[in-house]
Amino acid sequence: LSLSVCISSRELFSPSQKYQLLVYHADSLFHDKEYRNAVSKYTMALQQKKALSKTSKVRPSTGNAASTPQSQCLPSEIEVKYKMAECYTMLKQDKDAIAILDGIPSRQRTPKINMMLANLYKKAGQERSSVTSYKEVLRQCPLALDAILGLLSLSVKGAEVASMTINVIQSIPNLDWLSVWIKAYAFVHTGDNTRAINTICSLEKKSLLRDNVDLLGSLADLYFRAGDNKNSILKFEQAQMLDPYLIKGMDVYGYLLAREGRLEDVENLGCRLFNISDQHAEPWVVSGCHSFYSKRYSRALYLGAKAIQRAALRNMGRVQEAIIHFREAIRLAPCRLDCYEGLIECYLASNSIREAMVMANNVYKTLGANAQTLTLLATVCLEDPVTQEKAKTLLDKALTQRPDYIKAVVKKAELLSREQKYEDGIALLRNALANQSDCVLHRILGDFLVAVNEYQEAMDQYSIALSLDPNDQKSLEGMQKMEKEESPTDATQEEDVDDMEGSGEEGDLEGSDSEAAQWADQEQWFGMQ
Repeated sequence: LSLSVCISSRELFSPSQKYQLLVYHADSLFHDKEYRNAVSKYTMALQQKKALSKTSKVRPSTGNAASTPQSQCLPSEIEVKYKMAECYTMLKQDKDAIAILDGIPSRQRTPKINMMLANLYKKAGQERSSVTSYKEVLRQCPLALDAILGLLSLSVKGAEVASMTINVIQSIPNLDWLSVWIKAYAFVHTGDNTRAINTICSLEKKSLLRDNVDLLGSLADLYFRAGDNKNSILKFEQAQMLDPYLIKGMDVYGYLLAREGRLEDVENLGCRLFNISDQHAEPWVVSGCHSFYSKRYSRALYLGAKAIQRAALRNMGRVQEAIIHFREAIRLAPCRLDCYEGLIECYLASNSIREAMVMANNVYKTLGANAQTLTLLATVCLEDPVTQEKAKTLLDKALTQRPDYIKAVVKKAELLSREQKYEDGIALLRNALANQSDCVLHRILGDFLVAVNEYQEAMDQYSIALSLDPNDQKSLEGMQKMEKEESPTDATQEEDVDDMEGSGEEGDLEGSDSEAAQWADQEQWFGMQ
């Protein structure tokens, strides 16, 4: 209304007041999320400010004492440009945002402007400019942790980053932990999960940082990356107990719970997160996980973010689309092993063995020789009869490093099944189950026990597997097949009756047919699909 009055009667408002009105109007539009309209009004405000500056140069003083304080209270031109850049980022017009901020002289850039520029440069792949901007933020604000993390994510050495904060660390009491914090996250960004976990654990044990939710969340994420799902869940639960309104990382927590078969807990978690905020991705991802592991793939595709979308696409048979999403995920998170696992699984599903082998070797070289990368490479080697021995060597190395790593145990069991070394497989699985309980391991143990005619214990293993995951179809099929099978005693009694009633030759022929059927059944049992 005031702007209309201003246009109709220019005498009622001074040029500086008109500038203020335009900025106030643009701010209101910004908060109402009308970003394009806000940009338009901010542009008009800057034009008004430019005209105002020219007027003040022509008439440096009007003799009005009240004009001086008013001019000092005018919204900053730099702040207006920052708001315009925010609008452009919300509209996903990053180039325009960079252009606006680049137009601000370096000496006039505030820390938040340099921070926004650094993030935009990083997103655009302009790493050198991003590093320069992050360093400028640290020069002005040595305790800006986001700038520290930004530099570490761009492969700047931890020692170099720490040197930029050393003066302030030494000058402030009880801040010595910050250098250890920088060291920990330097390990995180180089993919050294083991050393990162150890360093953060040492920080978390210190009285000053004990029960810190952010550190617990980082630990949980690192355990997840390292494939230690049990400890990851434990740390997420600790963080959640300390902060019931925690959202960050809860998507990964929900995913892990779903993999454990705890679908009721996943559903409850999703409801709780939606009650906290439906404006974040996490509650949608958790609900997508629940649908995905309940085998409602279309709903998972609708609900989930990219993490669930690529998995759902794969399970719906849309492998090529899933490959595109996995590649994008790897670009965004190059240290996330699950992204590589998904991509390699898609390659194998489409019989692209060569591409899978190249990717597995790249992961092995990039992330190092740990239990997860060794198992991933072995998984691809198992697809080619020529590389079976290499797969065996890789799996043995993985299990030497982590005897409880479930994926390695499963793949080694698959290899032993192919070689029909059922006793060795049973020993391997019993050893793996000594300190943990897992649905898949119990089910495979049941399969191996069937192979050695231990039917009763096999039935027990299928029952345990179903108690851990009632939706496990393979365990259910195994149990149903066991129930249909005749016991060896019954079979012997029937053969005796046949021998008494019929000729001996017919009995021999029937016995050979029965034996052939039994072997055929066993081949179906241990196909390890």
